[in-house]
Amino acid sequence: MTAFFVVVIGVAWFLSEYYGNPIILFFGIVFSIGMNIVGYWFSDTIALAVSHAVPVDPVHHLELIRIVENLSITAGLPMPRVYIIADLAPNAFATGRDPEHSAVAVTEGLLALLTKAELEGVIAHELSHIGNRDILLSTVVVVLVGLLSLVSDIVLRSSFHGHRDSDSKANPLMILGVIAVILSPIIGMLIQLAISRKREFLADAGGALLTRYPEGLASALQKIAGQSTPLVYANHATAHMFISDPFALHVGEKSVGALQRLFSTHPPTEERVKALRGNN
Repeated sequence: MTAFFVVVIGVAWFLSEYYGNPIILFFGIVFSIGMNIVGYWFSDTIALAVSHAVPVDPVHHLELIRIVENLSITAGLPMPRVYIIADLAPNAFATGRDPEHSAVAVTEGLLALLTKAELEGVIAHELSHIGNRDILLSTVVVVLVGLLSLVSDIVLRSSFHGHRDSDSKANPLMILGVIAVILSPIIGMLIQLAISRKREFLADAGGALLTRYPEGLASALQKIAGQSTPLVYANHATAHMFISDPFALHVGEKSVGALQRLFSTHPPTEERVKALRGNN
């Protein structure tokens, strides 16, 4: 959140100096503070909306609600709100700013694919994220990075299209546009560093301890990785929140390059399964 504040203020200061208009800097400060507030208080709502998640039907998804309720009691956590995503790709994520304001969302594809024991493993994994308080960072990143990308895109477009008629002003904005382009992958790397892959291993371990049945989660991860159905509502801003990377080439995962694995937000499925089964 501090990095977001500094970057936006920096861009606003540059533009205010460039145009000689201090109002731009004032707007940048107000915008940064406002977005940090929105990121903290409303990021879960935004993440759910972006993912097209809707509250579950207590009649049609009674078993899912019971699983979440029972595991929440076992974990000593308040029961999170439960959402469903109308998507055939199997996946799930947790969101919220704290355990008292949390939510778990699963896809219809996940419910159709997994057995009860496997579904319990996935829900236990997500509840571990909630208990470990990973969800605040994961969810706030959705808003802040998404807005940073938007600001970068606006600056880049203005540098190429908005000032072609002014050679004296084109060069500085062109440079700023190039910097914005360079920052985009760096921001992505920062997400991957902040949402450490170790947190996924920790949530896997926590989920296994919660259910006392590591094989359930291990089997679920293998089934999810074996599916080639793309997540329709996948978004790069929310990809790190899911139990499995919605953009990963799951089928034939072993052929994925080492460099791609290095910069992935999720550990390889086979490593997670080995850790769960204790056969490293």
